[in-house]
Amino acid sequence: MRLIAALILAFLVSGCSLGPHYQRPAVSLAHDWSAPEKRGIETTEPVAEWWSTFNDSKLDELVKRAVQNNLDLQLATARITEARAVHGIVRSRLFPSMDAGVSATRNRQRVIAPGGEVGEAEFSNFEGHLDASWELDVFGRIRSGLKAATADTVAAEESRRAVLVSLLGELGRSYANLRGLQLRLVVAEKNIRTQQETLEVTQARSKAGLATDLDVERALAQLETTRSAVPSLKSGIQTEIHRVSVLLGEDPGALADELSASAPVPNTPPGVPVGLRTELLERRPDLRESEAEIVAATARVGEAKAEYFPRFVLFGTAGRQAAQLHDLTLGVGNFFSAGPAISVPVFTGGRIRSNIRVQDARLQQSVLRYRSAVLSALEETENALVNYSNEQSRRERLEDAVRANEEAVTLSNDRYRAGLTDFLSVLDAQRELYGNEDLLAQSRTAQTLDLIALYKALGGGWQPFSQP
Repeated sequence: MRLIAALILAFLVSGCSLGPHYQRPAVSLAHDWSAPEKRGIETTEPVAEWWSTFNDSKLDELVKRAVQNNLDLQLATARITEARAVHGIVRSRLFPSMDAGVSATRNRQRVIAPGGEVGEAEFSNFEGHLDASWELDVFGRIRSGLKAATADTVAAEESRRAVLVSLLGELGRSYANLRGLQLRLVVAEKNIRTQQETLEVTQARSKAGLATDLDVERALAQLETTRSAVPSLKSGIQTEIHRVSVLLGEDPGALADELSASAPVPNTPPGVPVGLRTELLERRPDLRESEAEIVAATARVGEAKAEYFPRFVLFGTAGRQAAQLHDLTLGVGNFFSAGPAISVPVFTGGRIRSNIRVQDARLQQSVLRYRSAVLSALEETENALVNYSNEQSRRERLEDAVRANEEAVTLSNDRYRAGLTDFLSVLDAQRELYGNEDLLAQSRTAQTLDLIALYKALGGGWQPFSQP
């Protein structure tokens, strides 16, 4: 009993930890963003629900439905449940375990009587017993495993948040692409109507002897060229509708009626808060997940090193045996045993040493993955900043070009009807107008896509839904 008391005291007072202590890997981060152009960028705290800045009620609705029904997100949630259950299994090793059992046997054996006669005797044996054991975690092996399991749970939670960020970013991109393709289709159909009218006017002038057959054929060729863009635009629209439907956990064609009608491309806000560069490590869930993996790997090194040291186990057994079932009561016939047990690894053929090397190597790998993830996150964010800032300038130039093209189409038509220029000038003006209007529609879409990519790079979107 003194030995047992001494072991319990050693367990209670011991704070022994054999593994390395976790430290966040040193990463050098500049305080401000390095992008030379920061047009429309503010350093205030980023918006969590970034989709709300577009003021698009349909996008808001789709986001809510995706969070509720997306299958990848549900899978990530199930992984959290698994990680928490594993954590419970590991934690249970800190506490005593108890098992109870009962048995009933019927025995027959040969018996030699005093006179030398051989006979048979039959008897029953009933037993009930209670076994208990408790491993004293003197050298922190179990506690290190618990730290690793806790970090694995945190990593699973951050992984779900990373899935959520990717989901919302992909949903936003698909939705913006859909609206952009619909806008391009509207532009194409408008120019088709204009070019159809030009063709009809040219045919009428040709019959009156005021235009040539060459003019008619040129007008027809330009009209058919514009018409040829429509099928690919419609295919792209259907593809994006299918993608949005799947992201919402539905059949690819489920949202066809809901999203087929044209709607404006989501407008970008005048200013976008991005925060400080040094805050990126805390905002992005993929970096937080990678850091949790380092914590788990560090704890597993300590768990592996603890295998070198003895294990102390307290055990006990108590029970009752009787020849009749109704005799299984407290009293004479009870049995018990209790005491400590110590196991020491004497020879393992290098297994423990090799396992320590394995865990050290995994720790190094997790640190390298973290540093690589940080650099990739910075690259992604810096690129998004540059693209978003420059696309705003491109859009303004295209808006000026479209206004000039519209004026050029009007002037060329007037001059052609007055006989001051040839028909080729009209066709050139119309072709340039359609080309620049299409480029402007693409630029509006690209600006929205660049902003969504920036929000995603900043890790936005997971805060309101952090708890699965």
